[in-house]
Amino acid sequence: MRSVLINARVFDGERLHTGLNVVVESGRITALTSEALNPETARTWDVQGRLLAPGLVDIQVNGGGGIMFNDEPAVETIRRIGAAHRRFGTTGFLPTLISGSPETMVHAVAAVRTALKEKVPGLLGIHLEGPFLNPEYRGIHDDRRFRALQDEDFSLFEMPGHGRTLLTIAPEMMRPEQIGQLVENGVIVFGGHSAASYEQVQVALKAGMSGFTHLFNAMSPFTSREPGMVGAALEDPDSWVGLIADGHHVHPASFAVALAAKTAGRSLLVTDAMAAVGQENKTFEWNGQTVTAADGCCRLPNGALAGSDLDMMTAVRNVMRFAGVDCYEALRMASTYPAQAIGLETELGVIKPGFRASMIELDENMMLRNSWIDGQLAEQTEENP
Repeated sequence: MRSVLINARVFDGERLHTGLNVVVESGRITALTSEALNPETARTWDVQGRLLAPGLVDIQVNGGGGIMFNDEPAVETIRRIGAAHRRFGTTGFLPTLISGSPETMVHAVAAVRTALKEKVPGLLGIHLEGPFLNPEYRGIHDDRRFRALQDEDFSLFEMPGHGRTLLTIAPEMMRPEQIGQLVENGVIVFGGHSAASYEQVQVALKAGMSGFTHLFNAMSPFTSREPGMVGAALEDPDSWVGLIADGHHVHPASFAVALAAKTAGRSLLVTDAMAAVGQENKTFEWNGQTVTAADGCCRLPNGALAGSDLDMMTAVRNVMRFAGVDCYEALRMASTYPAQAIGLETELGVIKPGFRASMIELDENMMLRNSWIDGQLAEQTEENP
C-alpha cells in the first residue's frame, strides 16, 4: 500500500515547494503532487505544514549510543550506532573504523556486508580512516597501527557487497599509482592525517583522490609560503571537503572563510562522532584513556580533542550561525553534498520521484520531529519523544 505525506512544505534539495503531498511506494518516492489522493488506497501522514527535507547523510561516524565501531566491528554495533544517530536526523551513514589492524579491517568490512544484507536502517557502506596515515598528524589514532599499503590489501577493497567504501589516506605515504588503483576498484579516496605538501596533494588529486577528511584538522596547514593540504583543498575546484561544525575543531571564523574560499557546493558537514552521541553517560574509554564529552566535543585527559559529541542536526544549526548560510544550504551540506561525494547522487539527498524515501520532518526552529529511512517512519526522535 502507498504511503502519502500530506500538507508539507517540501525542500527537495534545490527549491522549496508548498502544499505538496509526497507519495511513497516500496521505499521510493513515486510522486510529488498537489492533487488530493484517495485515503482508501493510501496511508497518510499529516506533516501539518512543517518542513520536509532530504534525510541527513554522515560519512564519518566513529560511534554513538555508548559504543565505538572499533570496540566491536559487528552488525549489532552498526545497528546501535545508526539508531543513536537517527534520533538526530541521520538517515544514511558510514560507520568509521579508526586505523584498525588488518584483521580488524577484514572483520569490519565483513560486518558491513552482513549488515547491508540484513538491511540495517541507514547503512550505506564503510569509512576506513587509516591506517595508511602519517604519524606526524596521528590525532587520536594509534600510530602503531600505521603501515604502508600492500598488494594484498587490494583484495579487501575488491570484495563486493559492502556498499560505498571511503578510505582516508595520507597521500605522501602512498604512490600515485596505488591511489589510482584504489579508485579503479571503486574506493572513494580522501586525504587526511597528513603532512603532505601542496605539490604532493596536487599529485594525489590528479591520481584520483576526491576529497579531504575533517578539513583543517590533522593535516598540513595553510600558510603564506606553504599552502599545505588545507590550501590545496580550498583551491581545488572539484574536490570535497568535510567540516566538523562543533565550534571546537574549526573556529567559526575559519569555517566561514573556508566556505567562502571553496567552490560552492563542495563543502559538506560531518560529525566525527564518538560513542557519547545519543548516550547519557558522557565518558567512554579509548585506547586505555578516559574520554569525556562536553559542549559538543570529546577530549582526552590532557585536553586534546578526541572526536566530537556532535550530531548532524546540531551541525546544521551551527553552520547557519558560523557562516551565515540559510537553512536550505545548511541542509544541502548535510544531505545533498555528502550523498554526491560518495556517489549516491541518484539515490539520496533529494526529494524527487525515483529517489529513496529517506526524509526528515523539521519544525520552525529546525528541530527534528520525525524521520523516514526508505519509507519507514522512526518510532520516535530525541527531539520529539
